[in-house]
Amino acid sequence: MFIVIHFGCWYEFVKLMKKIYADKYLPYCLLGLIYITMPILMMIDLRTFSKQYSIGYEDKLILDAAIPLCIIFSIWVNDTMAYLVGSFIGKTPLTKISPKKTWEGTIGGIVLCVLIIGFLFPLIMGKDLKTSYAPLNTWFIIPAVCGVFGTLGDLLESKIKRMADVKDSGSFMPGHGGFLDRFDSLLVAAPFVWLYIQLFV
Repeated sequence: MFIVIHFGCWYEFVKLMKKIYADKYLPYCLLGLIYITMPILMMIDLRTFSKQYSIGYEDKLILDAAIPLCIIFSIWVNDTMAYLVGSFIGKTPLTKISPKKTWEGTIGGIVLCVLIIGFLFPLIMGKDLKTSYAPLNTWFIIPAVCGVFGTLGDLLESKIKRMADVKDSGSFMPGHGGFLDRFDSLLVAAPFVWLYIQLFV
């Protein structure tokens, strides 16, 4: 899955760079190593979190999946809650880059994401996440990080699309855009979650 996402994002990123910089696009494509390749490698690395513990095979499977899944679920929940809150009470535009985003929706999405993931994710994954391996507040901090930096990732990709004068990064998923449209939040949020895990967990 990560390989498909990686090369799908790269394909669309190169196309966008061509549109923005024309014949001089190649040097700018190297930014994709930071924007795309590094976050994907960090997501893969987060699947080795269990290596520091002497635990059984089944526990390793759960723990290795926990952090990447927490990132993915956090981004989904944050996007959904931000849309719902923004639709009902959103009035203050967040930025000209993405006119539909509001401060109310952004803040509401982050707060609800932290509460929903923080309380429900450990219950879904199993009791070990609540009592061992990582501090309980980890499952509140990860969605907070994803909410903030995932939103920044969405805005960054929107800025790139504006510069390229396109609506979607691609058409791989009709009605949903391309790979970058679907994974823009993850690409920026993953490195900051990885950094938090390395420094504090």
